[in-house]
Amino acid sequence: MNVHLEQRLRNKPYLIDAIIGNSHWLSSLGANGRMYRAWWPHIDTPQLIDEVRIGLVTEEQGKVHWFEDEAAGWQHEAQYVAGSNVFHVRAASAQHPIVVDSLHFAVPERDLIVREYTLTNKGSSPLSVSLILYSSMQIDENPLYQTTMFEPAVDALVHFKKQYYLAWAGDQTCAKFQAGLSFEAADEGLQALRGVEIDMHSGGACAWSVETIAPGESVVLPLYLAAGHTLEQVLRNVEEARTKTSDQWYEETIVYWQQYLAQAAPCPLQDPAVCELYERSLLMFSLMSDGKTGSIIAAPEFDEYFTLCGGYGYCWGRDAAFITTALDRAGLTHLTDKFYDWALTAQSPDGSWQQRHYHDGSLAPSWGLQIDEGASILWGMYQHYVHRPSAGFLRKVWPAVRLGAEFLMNFLDEETGLPQPSRDLWEEREAIHTYSAAAVYGGLTAAAEFAQLNGDAASAERWAEAALRIKQRIDELCWNEARGCLYRGLRLTVDAAQYEQALADGASGKIVETDKGYVKHVLDVDPVVDVSLLGVAVPFDCMPAESERMRLTADKVEEALTVPGVGGILRYEGDPYVGGNPWILTTLWLAQYRIRTGQLDEARKLIDWALAHRTRCGLLPEQVDRETGETAWVVPLTWSHAMFVLAVWMLAEAERTG
Repeated sequence: MNVHLEQRLRNKPYLIDAIIGNSHWLSSLGANGRMYRAWWPHIDTPQLIDEVRIGLVTEEQGKVHWFEDEAAGWQHEAQYVAGSNVFHVRAASAQHPIVVDSLHFAVPERDLIVREYTLTNKGSSPLSVSLILYSSMQIDENPLYQTTMFEPAVDALVHFKKQYYLAWAGDQTCAKFQAGLSFEAADEGLQALRGVEIDMHSGGACAWSVETIAPGESVVLPLYLAAGHTLEQVLRNVEEARTKTSDQWYEETIVYWQQYLAQAAPCPLQDPAVCELYERSLLMFSLMSDGKTGSIIAAPEFDEYFTLCGGYGYCWGRDAAFITTALDRAGLTHLTDKFYDWALTAQSPDGSWQQRHYHDGSLAPSWGLQIDEGASILWGMYQHYVHRPSAGFLRKVWPAVRLGAEFLMNFLDEETGLPQPSRDLWEEREAIHTYSAAAVYGGLTAAAEFAQLNGDAASAERWAEAALRIKQRIDELCWNEARGCLYRGLRLTVDAAQYEQALADGASGKIVETDKGYVKHVLDVDPVVDVSLLGVAVPFDCMPAESERMRLTADKVEEALTVPGVGGILRYEGDPYVGGNPWILTTLWLAQYRIRTGQLDEARKLIDWALAHRTRCGLLPEQVDRETGETAWVVPLTWSHAMFVLAVWMLAEAERTG
């Protein structure tokens, strides 16, 4: 790994604690208040920040006390302000008499982030202090070819490159500034800020001085981060930021989020912990939905160099189908409407939806076609229509539904009646996957319902018949009698060594010649137990949840995939990803199945497990460490929150009707 990459990885941890945003700003922060990443004008790209640090300088000590530096004695308490996406951090140090309370939020419908710092003197003597900001950008996700300058007309530090302009400013005049500065230089203190106005360098700094803070007194120093596509625009946004106090921006933001929640459906369960996470999920959904395009990302990107994964800051149709169904249940149908408007722009000319996309519908980096993605979008579209029937929605999506259904039909294998091999939902292997086949059943069934509504009886019959054959063939071909559960798939492609070992262990398969004389090693079946097998029943209803085969499969999932000690459900047997941990969404998937079959006590235990493994700031991660039970990997994962909301509504309805 090169030195440049190593430095950036040190500056940007994989695990974060909070996100703030307004559907076109998105930023990730630590519980120490440090801003690690920010995206604008879309929530997936481009990422703008290299390194942003805030610190305090006192006349007595002279050195910089960076608020995020726990090694220097700072301790932090962090939480969201209830009912909002405003993040509050308190920093205190036994080595320093100043206690720092900071509020971090994006102002709704503005290209503006507010970071308000309240400095309280807990000592017995008056103090003179300066607040120092160090900012280094990697605009357009590249540290090269940038300019940093100080603009005296508005007293702001401006970073720019191409059509991206970012400006830091306070609500009072700064005392010192420097364009063109490394963090190591800024760490030397105020003497490093020598008034250079412009430099072709990514870093710069500003400092704001407070002459005296008396014992027990508090002083508020707001910082504003404004964005624009031109210099004139970003400077206007700085000037607009100063037309109100930070407290006024705060109140406006709090009211916005209160109104957002008031329009949503309240939590259907009375448990305080459930209600708290339900509310946080709804607030998080808004931040994960791009306000300009309607796309929904899986998570804020945290591994932009693809060091340990292929990235998460993209829109997956499969994730989004679960998420939009949860949005509808929670009364946030306007976000679902915008997503399916976006989905029409992301469909390929052949009728498919590819594995994942950027906010503008263009293709994101991919491992190849996952047939469950487009099938899930068709299923999700119909779920949205059932939730809120609309003739306008029906007319709008029908051309895409027809094209998408025909793509699925053409992808069916004549011999098996199942979809041809494609990548699985975890993007790791090629096969005829049982889950993917069930998703195609769901997609074709949904398309047939749309066809009936649109008066196309011939298409409705043809698509419904194909779906019925998938259902029958799953029952006929995908049952593993030896293990008493469904096969994960058929025709599994493996490498030559895996193939030879499998045959030595009694498996069967064949070597298939492909284009240009290449060959594939294909095993007849994939016997690995995978939580996605639950999807055959929940949500796609390809096999009744109460059927004997689904009951046995669910029991095998729980038996084989429950992690000893920590608990929770793995994705599949032998999962190696990030050490092989239990996932939140997989555990909630089993909870949903248990609810569907009336096993409510078992379901509550699984939901309680998810509740117990929220992050310290109340978000749901992707994974939980199998040894420690601590948060592991992505924070937050939108699909995790969606599965929680769906499980809550399913449980509430089951309790009401049971």
